[in-house]
Amino acid sequence: MGLLTEGIPLPWSDAKVHTDHIHEHGITQFLNIWNRMKDRHGDKFLWGDELEYMILSYDDEERRANVSLRQTEVLEALPKAFEDVRMRNPAEAPLLPVFHSEFGRYMVEGVPGAPYGGTISDLLSVEHNMSYRRAVASRVLKPTETLFTLTVFPRLGAPGIFTEPLYEPAKTPDGYSYFLPQETIAPHVRYQAMTNAVRERRSGKPVINVPIFVDANTPRPFVDPTIPQSARKSLESVIKEDHIFLDASGFGAGCCCLQVTFQASDVPHARRVYDALVPIAPIMLALTAASPIWKGYLSNVDCRWDVIAASSDERTEEERGLKPLSGKQQIIPKTRWSSVYSYISDSSENKREYNDTPMPYNEQVYDRLSSSGVDHLLAMHIARLYIRDPLIVLNNKIDQDDESSAEHFESIQSTNWQTIRFKLPPPGSPIGWRVEFRSMEVQLTDFENAAFSVFIILLARAITAFNTNFYIPISKVDENMSRAQRRSAVTGEKFWFRKDVFPTNTPPPSQAHTPMSMRSPNMEERVLGSGSAPGSAESSPKAPDLGLSEGEYEEMSVNEIINGKGDSFPGLLGLIYAYLNTLNLEKSEMESLKKYLDLVKGRANGSLMTMSTWMRNFIHSHPAYAHDSVVSEEINYDLIKTLDQIEKGTRRADGLLPAGYFATRAARSL
Repeated sequence: MGLLTEGIPLPWSDAKVHTDHIHEHGITQFLNIWNRMKDRHGDKFLWGDELEYMILSYDDEERRANVSLRQTEVLEALPKAFEDVRMRNPAEAPLLPVFHSEFGRYMVEGVPGAPYGGTISDLLSVEHNMSYRRAVASRVLKPTETLFTLTVFPRLGAPGIFTEPLYEPAKTPDGYSYFLPQETIAPHVRYQAMTNAVRERRSGKPVINVPIFVDANTPRPFVDPTIPQSARKSLESVIKEDHIFLDASGFGAGCCCLQVTFQASDVPHARRVYDALVPIAPIMLALTAASPIWKGYLSNVDCRWDVIAASSDERTEEERGLKPLSGKQQIIPKTRWSSVYSYISDSSENKREYNDTPMPYNEQVYDRLSSSGVDHLLAMHIARLYIRDPLIVLNNKIDQDDESSAEHFESIQSTNWQTIRFKLPPPGSPIGWRVEFRSMEVQLTDFENAAFSVFIILLARAITAFNTNFYIPISKVDENMSRAQRRSAVTGEKFWFRKDVFPTNTPPPSQAHTPMSMRSPNMEERVLGSGSAPGSAESSPKAPDLGLSEGEYEEMSVNEIINGKGDSFPGLLGLIYAYLNTLNLEKSEMESLKKYLDLVKGRANGSLMTMSTWMRNFIHSHPAYAHDSVVSEEINYDLIKTLDQIEKGTRRADGLLPAGYFATRAARSL
C-alpha cells in the first residue's frame, strides 16, 4: 500500500489545513533528491518482487472457508520462526524474507530478504525464493489456516459468515460499510486514516458497481439483494441495475497483487523503460486476470482494477463533474488508482501527441519545478500527482528535515497508485532510481508468480538492449485498460499496440532460433545487462516532433502481442528470446527459463486458462450452482479447498498449469 510510518493521524478536517505545507515541502524534498541524484550513473541492475497473501481458515465441519483476521499475531510470530530457521540452517539466513502488514487484517506482504541481482541464476532463484517465503510464513499458521496468493476472496462482504472470528458490519449510513465489518481493516494507523479520509473528502462511502454475470437463472433486472432494505432509498441514485454493489475501501485495498520493481542505471534509463512499460500494463492485467467473483456473485469482469479505482475515489462531487466548480477546484477525470497520466521520457521517440488525454496539473508545482531546472515532461508528471491532497497527515510528521526526509513527497507519490510508478532514491540510502510495475493480479502458485516476474524483468532488459519503441497514445492505453478487465479479455478482446517497435533504420534483432554459433561470444558474465539504455535521453539528441500517425498502431490480440504476428511483428516473447540469444546461456539455463516463458505463451494463445476462466468453469460445473450467479458458502468452500490442493501440488488443474508442473513441483520443506 505504500509508505508505512508511525504516529497519530489527524482527522480529515484538521489534516486538510496542512495541504499547502505538505505540498510545498514535498516539492522541496523532491528537488533536494533531484539535485543530488539526477547525474548519478552506473547503478547495478537490481530488482525484487512483492507478493501479497491472504490468510484463510477452514471450518471443515460446516464446510466454510473464511478470511482469518490474524495479521497481527502472524507478523508478531514470524521473527521467532525466522530465528528457528536461522538456527537450523545458518546458510539459509540470507534468504530469509521480510513481511509487512497490508490493508486487510487477513493480509500480509512478503518480499525477498535481499534484492535479486542481474544474473541468470538470480532469475532462476525466484520461484524457490517465493516458495521459501510461503513456507516460512506458513510455520506460524494454525492447522486450520493456509496462506493463499488469491487476488480477491470470493465471498468478502457476502451475507453470512466470511471472517474468522465473526464480526458483523455496521449497516448504518455513517458506518464503515453495509457489508464489511470495520474489523477487516488492519490496525496500522495508515489504513484507518486512509479509509476515513476517502469517505470524508468525498462526503460519503465509495460507490462501486460491478456488472453481474447474467446466467440462465439470474433475476432480471438484477438489483443487488444484499443491500439492506433500510438503505435502498438513500442509495437509489447510485445503485445500478444488473450490478453488484460495493461500498468500502476494503473491497479494493483488500485485494492482493504481484508487483515487480527494478533499479535502473540512471534517470534517463528509468524514464525510458517506464514509458515502454506503460502500454504493457493492460496486456499483463489481462494475462493475469484472477478476479471474477465479488461479494459472492459471479461478475462480468475478470480483474480487480476498476474496483480498486472506485474504492479509493476520494474526489469531491465538483471534481467528479457532478456539481459546478468553485474556487480553485478542477474536474479530475481519473481516480488516485488509475493508469498513468502521461509518458515521462524526453527521448526522441516520445512525441507530444502521445500524451493526448486531458489531465489537470498543479500549476504552482509545475512552475516551481520548471524554474528549478526540471524538464517539462518530468515537471508535468510530478505536477499531475500534486493535484491530490495528502490523505494521511500524522501529528508527529508535519515538520520535517527536508534534506534527510522524503515523507512529505511520498505522502502524495505513494497514494497515487498507478500502473507504473517512477520511484526516487530514498535519502541516505544506496538505492537508486527505480521503476515499479503494478498492474498484475497475483497468481495461485509460486510457479506462476515467478513466471510473470521473470517475464517482466526479461522484457525490461530486452527494451534496454534493443531500444524498442512501444509508444501509443495514452488514450489508447486507457482504452486497453478497460478492455483488459472484460470477461475472457485475453482471448476475446483486441488491444491497441504499436506495429513497428524498433528504432527507425534499425534492423530487428534475431529471434528465438538464432544458431548458437551466431550468438554474442564474449560475455564475461551471463548477466541481464547494465548501463544506460541505448537511445536514452543521455545519448540521443531530441528529434523534431513530426506529429502522430494513426498508422503507427493497430488492434492486435494478446496472442499476437505476446507471441508475434508472422513476419510483421516479433511479439514480446520474440524480443525476449532475441535478447536471451545475445547471452552465453547454458542449455539447461535456457530450458529453465523457457518453462516460465511457456506459461506466458500458453496464457496468451489460450492453451492455458487464466485463473478467472478456470474459476468460472469450476463454478459452472459445481453441482450446487443454480446458474443464478450466486457463489454460495458451499461452492466457495469447495473452490478454495480445490485451489489449495492445486497450489500444494496434490491435485491437478488441467488447462490452468502446464502438464509438467505437478511432476516438477519443488518440495517446500525447510
